[in-house]
Order: sequence, then structure tokens, then C-alpha cells
Amino acid sequence: MVPDVSTGSDTRGLIVYLFGPGRRDEHTDPHIVAAWDMAGAPDPGRDPTATYTQLAKRLDHHVDLRTRELGGKKPPQHVWHCPVRTAPGDRYLTDAEWAEVARRIVHATGIAPEGDEKACRWIAVRHADDHIHIMATTVRADGRRPRTHHDGQRAQAECRKIEAEFGLRRLKSGDLTAPRTPTGAERAKAERQGQTVTARQWLREQAYAVAAAVRNEADYFTVLQSLGIKVKTRLGPETGDVIGYSLAAPGDNNAAGEPVWYGGSKLAPDLSINRLRERLADQKVTDHPRYMADPADPWRHTTTAIHTARTVLDAGDDAAAQGHLAAFGDALYNIASATTGPHRAELRSAAIAFNRARRSAIRADHEAATALRKAAKELAYASGEPGGLAIALLFATVHLARAAAKWHEQRGHEQQAAAAEEAFRHLQAGYQQAAVPVLADLARRAPRAATARRFEQDVRAALPDHADRILADPAWIALTTTLAHAETAGHHPRRLLAEVGAQRELGSAEHPAEVLNWRITAQPNRRAQTARKRSAVNDRSFLSVKANPPATPVADRSQPQSLRRGR
Repeated sequence: MVPDVSTGSDTRGLIVYLFGPGRRDEHTDPHIVAAWDMAGAPDPGRDPTATYTQLAKRLDHHVDLRTRELGGKKPPQHVWHCPVRTAPGDRYLTDAEWAEVARRIVHATGIAPEGDEKACRWIAVRHADDHIHIMATTVRADGRRPRTHHDGQRAQAECRKIEAEFGLRRLKSGDLTAPRTPTGAERAKAERQGQTVTARQWLREQAYAVAAAVRNEADYFTVLQSLGIKVKTRLGPETGDVIGYSLAAPGDNNAAGEPVWYGGSKLAPDLSINRLRERLADQKVTDHPRYMADPADPWRHTTTAIHTARTVLDAGDDAAAQGHLAAFGDALYNIASATTGPHRAELRSAAIAFNRARRSAIRADHEAATALRKAAKELAYASGEPGGLAIALLFATVHLARAAAKWHEQRGHEQQAAAAEEAFRHLQAGYQQAAVPVLADLARRAPRAATARRFEQDVRAALPDHADRILADPAWIALTTTLAHAETAGHHPRRLLAEVGAQRELGSAEHPAEVLNWRITAQPNRRAQTARKRSAVNDRSFLSVKANPPATPVADRSQPQSLRRGR
């Protein structure tokens, strides 16, 4: 059961909508199921003599009195509106059950506490099988405004109790960090235009994807505009600095032909200008991947940073953990954009799903996650997908998503835990699509039997407690190929196995050989590193000589010319 509290200032306009045919003639049999006074509330859906204006005046009675007291100043946003909808698949409630729901919600939210004779006037209108609309005018009979602080949270809490008592589907409680859901009008507009998502949802995903990739605020707005998105910034009156912004989707106009604007914070809480600035710190030019010696570095750096993030989730610093989850949300977008192949769709779906898990009421320490955020931005500019290393990164994301779901669950973040679990399922499906053929190829290229026996001895010596499970794992043959590659790259297999085996415990791993395979794949090529370092030293020496050439000695004219030339 989902309540959605909002406020407005037009009592009659909302009544006209509630009792009208709907935007697509979807309203059937509109009528009042409960009210502050069933005898005193004219019902345009049941009484032929009742009008919208009569009902509006009865609801606004105390508002009108208060307006006269204030000398013609009507209280702002005095209309309280709360649609309440059952979950898909739930049974349809009777009018009497919906009336009880409405009375409990106005009591829980402070609109009309039970037994309070001076409470706000309200009605509950049903015009569909699966939901009602509760509306109230928020001026009490004594002229005061009701205490509606945290009314959305209180409505949710009451709905959780109602679900249990009515035998309905139990939904996840929120913490006011969820983005705004599209309105019915937005959904209807998207359907008319043949779109699968509303303009609000599309803008939100574009903003997240761009924020994940860019290095500063200026780039953020520039890239959004390059996608055809209209950008409108709000400047401070004194400083002229940007203090807010709004976005409009291409072709999304109102009836007057004007763009429909959505403020950053209205798209999602962490897309406000202040929250963005916490994450978009300028990076040095040399941080750009084109300055990296190895094209595989962005993938390797991100994999290492994700392994670190798992450690942070277990460390007990909730602010740092929340910062890493926000950075992981960015990383998922960039991993999806840098990935090729059919599993890319699953990765994109994982990034979208994880958006609800990337924030909670815990304030994130974004500085703690600088390494992961920087590595994720490297991926946005990476060229090429380095085979097995990309699978190793994907394998790491699967485990971090599962750890994120557990972390949120332990802290009572029900919606975030469910979102992380959904992201985990998408990542797991993407990993299976990508990894199965790669592991099969590694197994086909397994080394000779003598080399495999030597690697078996290395496993038993380096990881004696896990050796039997590793050797019995179907991925063991593929691991022997990876160990052979690592040995060629300059690693000592036994030392390498001990090192990667100590990164995290292997006891809970269902496929320990598979875990080791991807951990080893993510290790750098030592021989290539040494060659690059040697080349860099030679380059610096050459540049130094060019910039500061040695003084040319005066030739000894007494020697033969051939000797003077060093022959």
C-alpha cells in the first residue's frame, strides 16, 4: 500500500479532477467513502444536487474564516492531498475498508486525530478499484494549522500496519530519500507519446549517467546540453554563482508549448547542485586515462577500488560506507557504458536499480570514496574492453552489490536493500552471460598435465585449508590457464595464490577456484610494468639531455680528426 503526500492551493481544482472522468476516462463511479462528517459533506458522486463548488466551500469553511482574520491572505499550500494505492496483485478493498484506511491515515498524519473536534476537514474519494484520494484543507476549526511534520513517513508507517492487518502485500518502508515518483499525468503523457518511461525518469537516468562520467560541474552541464537536454541555471543575486538548476527533456512541452522543467533535487535528492558539488571535484589533466601507460589500468583500478569498498562496508564507518555506495552507483553506469556485448543491457539495468541503494538517511563521506570515484571516471574514457579483466571487474561488482544489500538490511533500510538485491540479480545475470564463454575458452587452453600438477602442488602449499575445494571446483582447469599466464607475466604462482587468497576469506565462496581466477586476472603484468618503467626512465633521461645538453668540449686540434670525432 503506497501513500503519496503532496500539497497545493486549489481546493476546487482537485475536486473537479477527483470526481471528473480522469485524463483518459479512467475514473469510474467517483464517490466519497469517508469524510470529516459524512452527513455534512456534499457528495457530487451520489447526490445529484451536490456541486463541486458546494463541496469546496464546505471543505474550505475554516480556510475562509482564517482568510478574513488575516485580511485577505489565504494560507499558502493549504490543500493536503494523499492518494493511497494497493500494490499490484492485491485484492480490491471494499468501500468500508477504504474508509477505515482513510480515517487511520488522517489520524496518523495529524490531519484529523481521532476525537479532535476541531481537526481539519477532509474527504476520501474512490474512483477506481485499487486506490483512493484523501484531500483536506489544512486549517483547523480553531484557526491553527495541523502538526503534519513527517506526515509522509507517518502515512507509510500506518500503511505497513494496515497491510499486515488486511492481509495485503507487505511493501518496504522508506526514509524520505527516494526520488519523486512520476505523477499520473506524467505517466499518461508518456503513454500518449509512446514512451516507456516518463520525462522525469528519463532525465534522472541521463543526469546520473553524466554525473558519473564528468570531472567537474561545468562538464556536467555541457554534456547534458550535448544530449539535447535543456539546462536552466539559477544564479545567486549577490555572487552570481549557480545556486540551482533545472532540466527539460527534448520535446517535453506543456500545453502552451513551453519546456517542462524539473529541478535537480526534484529528480533525485543527490542530484541537487550542492550534492553534485560534493562529488564533482575537479581532477588534474594527468588523471585522464589517455595519460595512462596501460589501457587496462582503468579496469584494474576500478576492480581494486571495488574490493576496497567491500572492506569498508565491514569496517563500521557508516559515513564512509555510504560514500562508497554512492561511488559504486557511479561506477555501475560507467562499467555499463564501457562494456560491449549482450550483457551490457543487464549492467545498465543494474545501474538503474542501484540508484535507490546509493543513498540513505546516513550522510555520505564522499572523500572517503575518492579512489573508487576516480577509478570509475577513468572507465568512462577507457577505450576497448580487456577481455578477462572486464569479467574480473564484473565479478567484483556482483559481490559488492550483495554486500550492499546486506549492509542496508542490517540498518533497516528496506527499500535500499531491495534495490541492491535487484541490482545484484542483474549483475549476476550479466556476469553469467559474459563469464561462461570466457571460462570455457580458458579451460580449452589449459597447460600441459605436468604444469597443472605443479600448480596443484602450489595450491596445496599456499592454501592448504581450501585446496580440496579449489581442486574440485569446475573452474579449476580454467584457473590453471590463468596461473600459466600470470607466471609468464612475471608472478610466482605459489606466492600469488597466497596473496590473492588472503584478500578475503574463501570459506564462504561457492566456487573458490572461480574466485581465485578473477582475482589473479586483475593482477598487473609485472614484466610489462618493468618494461614501461624502464622506458619512462629512458624517456626522462632523453628529455633531460635535450633540455640541458652537455657543454661541447674544445676539440684538440693536435689530434687526428677521426679521434676528435670519437672513432
